[in-house]
Amino acid sequence: MFLRAKTRTKDGKTHRYWSVVENHRVNGGRVVQRQILYLGELNDNQRAGWIRTIETFWGKKKKTRQLALFPDDRKELPAMACETIRVQLDKIELRRPREWGACWLGLYVWDMLELDTFWRQRLSPSRKGTSWLNMLKALVCYRLIDPGSEFRFHREWYIRSAMGDLLGEDYSLAQKDKPYRCLDLLLKHRDELFVFLKGQWSKLFGAKYDVLLYDLTSTYFESDPPPAGSWSKKRFGYSRDKRSDCVQVVVAVVLTPEGFPIAYEVYPGNTRDTATLGEFLDRIEKHHGKFRRTWLMDRGIPTEDMLEKMRLRGIDYLVGTPKGHLTRVEKQLLEQTWTQARESVRVKILQQESEFYVYVESNDRVAT
Repeated sequence: MFLRAKTRTKDGKTHRYWSVVENHRVNGGRVVQRQILYLGELNDNQRAGWIRTIETFWGKKKKTRQLALFPDDRKELPAMACETIRVQLDKIELRRPREWGACWLGLYVWDMLELDTFWRQRLSPSRKGTSWLNMLKALVCYRLIDPGSEFRFHREWYIRSAMGDLLGEDYSLAQKDKPYRCLDLLLKHRDELFVFLKGQWSKLFGAKYDVLLYDLTSTYFESDPPPAGSWSKKRFGYSRDKRSDCVQVVVAVVLTPEGFPIAYEVYPGNTRDTATLGEFLDRIEKHHGKFRRTWLMDRGIPTEDMLEKMRLRGIDYLVGTPKGHLTRVEKQLLEQTWTQARESVRVKILQQESEFYVYVESNDRVAT
């Protein structure tokens, strides 16, 4: 803690304004100065007095004092070897509490993944000095800690968190338009980011990509439908939320069994599930190679033609069998013997040409 002066020249005269500031360590090992108290203009005697005050509290040779605190309504105090202080409990206030630990942990994970290496060369500061890299860090931690809308990030979360302190930023970082503008800058780097993350997840967490889970969902909007000819992806379609009265978009994602996403896409709300799989097969093969892997998905996603194409390309899959098709192999399955897969799960396996049919019975699932 020390005195800092700022000068200003007015009407040919130089004025010096003083503040008490302290060095504050932020994310990445940087040190920024935080103003504790504004003092205004000081004469020499006043300045010397403030220097002595600061030295008392924060000198180079740290001076420690043992204190005993007691409420001010306690009439008799015990005899103490140290100094005693009466505290007015009704005057104590908690001002601007902030969530620190979760924010620090979020930035620690960011550094573990070395995301600065990827984003620093792709997110340059704006002409007005906005650090889009810090904006992205704040948004990522927001999604991890307490996910919500960008408007809520602007109105509530940022000021209640310690992100500003850790990033060395003030509240201007959370202006209501900046989160949206930052997100617009990210989309063109999406595929490069997933390739980068694949390497980081493999190195740090031993993530493997021989089994992939593919699924789709939808999210609706309580808004008017877009005008005809609009580029918007909001469309009426099959609603998993039972909101056929609302426009929606369809979101597809590919995950590893550990939950690491490696690709996603947002489709118009009237997109059929069966129309999306081929694109993802090509994308994963392009970015992750023709590695022999197994795809897991719901039975409503692939068509019989798509499954045939996957077999010809040597792509393994595990998918639910349609009930109509299951009746054709029901008799052969019933003739198979049970195999105990684990304590509460047993299976029957039937091979027909290039396909295996697995019939699973789970005691735990039957009980629930």
